[in-house]
Amino acid sequence: MGTQDKSPNANNSMQRVKVYRLNEDGRWDDQGTGHVNVDYLERSEDLGLFVIDEEDNETLLLHRISSQDIYRKQEDTIISWRDPKFSTELALSFQEMTGCSYIWDHICTVQRNIQFSSLSNETYHNVNNGLRELPPVELSTLPLILKTVVESGIADQLRVNELILHDRDFFRKLVDLFRICDDLENIDGLHLIFKLVRGIISLNSPQIFEKIFGDELIMDIIGCLEYDPEAAYVHHRSFLNEHVVFKEAIPIKDPLILSKIHQTYRIGYLKDVILPRALDEATVASLNSIVHSNNATVVSLLKDDSTFIQELFATLKSPTTTSESKKTLVHFLHEFCTLSKSLQMVQQLRLFRDLVSEGIFDIIADVLQSEDKKLVLTGTEILILFLNQDPSILRSYVTRQEGVLFGLLVKNMLTDFGDDMHCQFLEILRSLLDSYTSVPQRDTIVEIFYEKHFGQLIDAITSSCASNDSAQTGSKFVSSDGGTGDQSGVKPEILLNICDLLCFCVLQHPYRIKCNFLLDDVIGKVLYLTRRPEKYLVVAAVRFVRTLISRSDEHLMDHIVKNNLFKPIVDAFVGNGDRYNLLNSAILELFEHIRKENLKLLLRYVVDSFWDQLVKLENLPSIQALKVKYEQSLETDGARSNASLLDQRKRTDERALEKEEEDYFNDRCMFAFCCIFFFFFEWLWIV
Repeated sequence: MGTQDKSPNANNSMQRVKVYRLNEDGRWDDQGTGHVNVDYLERSEDLGLFVIDEEDNETLLLHRISSQDIYRKQEDTIISWRDPKFSTELALSFQEMTGCSYIWDHICTVQRNIQFSSLSNETYHNVNNGLRELPPVELSTLPLILKTVVESGIADQLRVNELILHDRDFFRKLVDLFRICDDLENIDGLHLIFKLVRGIISLNSPQIFEKIFGDELIMDIIGCLEYDPEAAYVHHRSFLNEHVVFKEAIPIKDPLILSKIHQTYRIGYLKDVILPRALDEATVASLNSIVHSNNATVVSLLKDDSTFIQELFATLKSPTTTSESKKTLVHFLHEFCTLSKSLQMVQQLRLFRDLVSEGIFDIIADVLQSEDKKLVLTGTEILILFLNQDPSILRSYVTRQEGVLFGLLVKNMLTDFGDDMHCQFLEILRSLLDSYTSVPQRDTIVEIFYEKHFGQLIDAITSSCASNDSAQTGSKFVSSDGGTGDQSGVKPEILLNICDLLCFCVLQHPYRIKCNFLLDDVIGKVLYLTRRPEKYLVVAAVRFVRTLISRSDEHLMDHIVKNNLFKPIVDAFVGNGDRYNLLNSAILELFEHIRKENLKLLLRYVVDSFWDQLVKLENLPSIQALKVKYEQSLETDGARSNASLLDQRKRTDERALEKEEEDYFNDRCMFAFCCIFFFFFEWLWIV
């Protein structure tokens, strides 16, 4: 931090964070999302944390870093502290671990510099009057210099830093002395030089690091650190010069870039290999900060070199480029994209879009068809980097290419990658199929998936879970598109990933259940997994059905009942017996959901169809509760039926009574009419 300036080019990379504040109820309130930076406060020499809102560029948080505040780093992505201004706890939750480490390193450095400055101001005149200059760098004075460097207090260390930096020839003289001792094999002198160099590094001075890690001195400094008196001799210089090969995928002409690349590797080697136990946390943080700054510089310079980028992609696309060269270029591309995290978010997004315009996804599509499985996984890691940056970039490409890349992802998801297999393909597919995607992209991608690739996932299950009858009759199965395929077993981990993806689809695309899940007996085929010996696959099938019925769709439940789809689940449950394991818990939870949600159709189906089997386990509370709920349902429906019958009879009696009254009224009216007619006729006769 000593070299930090106020210029816009200062290497404080913006990092995406959420700001939280602890309220009076002991809960964390979300204050918003933005980008955090360490910079100088306005009209002050003090440094602070700035969090700028990512939407409206307003200041979400402004906090002056103090040596008195206690900062805590938690779970690699959270930094928290008690802020006296608000009298409460504040926390920053980072999107990336690297961003958290970067800001944490800066906080530690700022606190240390504040503490050093404070101590220096208080004790400089009392302590440093006797330390006016260092002895000349000679073999005879090395013990005194070592004592001064190693045994000085904090205030003395500041003075030692000043004296070392004031003598411009200090390190040149020290290196010359090292070379003489090395040539003469003066082991005692070399041991002293090792301790002195280690002590100087422990001073943790950015200005000293700038000198000793430069191209001119770095290899000699590493040579000084070969002579550890407490460890066996290791020729680090020989290893770095002869065994570490710097491969240039594309020749880099800028000497500054090459210098930063070499320096970054050597600092990492010194930190992780030469002095892993000798460095304190603050010094390690400073070295990490240098590495992070170098990475940002390298990526920034390379991305601005249009000739380099164009040459890189032209070589990747050239048919004359050998497979080994392409492999090297792809690994370089992966490292380049990874290091771009050192850039500010806006610059990183601009870089990724430039790479897309150069055709990086076409390159990845070609990589996904490679026979080299490690290279394929490298390609998927590049795709994940793009998804983490801006998923819409990859989605737009998939829609434009009508699912070519999508098909390769599905194909590789079903491929056995041995011990190197992870869930990259599942992660990418889930991101592409996410229902929160913008409407045009979402509809197109979902249509591509269900029309072209959904059947491949189901075929993978049926081919690996064929019934005994089909296994005896032949080694072929009919695929969803009407063709045939080899009945080769699919790795259990792949089947588990398929189940996870199907559960995701049920939740994300409920309108597709009736179109795809209820047709072609898809649910029944997924339940073939209950035939597998791996219990976790049986649990995966149960979890899939549990996800389906959570939709509470009448057509879906009716389909389950008509096709007796709970039979393999109940068989697996009864076969598991009274063993308390994950399978037992998953099926009991399924029954509990049916009972609690009062899904009457499924409730009656389960008890009516399978009680003879379930009665063996009725000692389980969930099974007892299921039967009780079933009986209550019958009683409730019976009472409702009786009430309905009584109500119907009452309405019938009321209608009959009304009819009698109506008939009586009609009869009385007719009698009265006849009487009137008779008297009228008699009157006419008399007249």
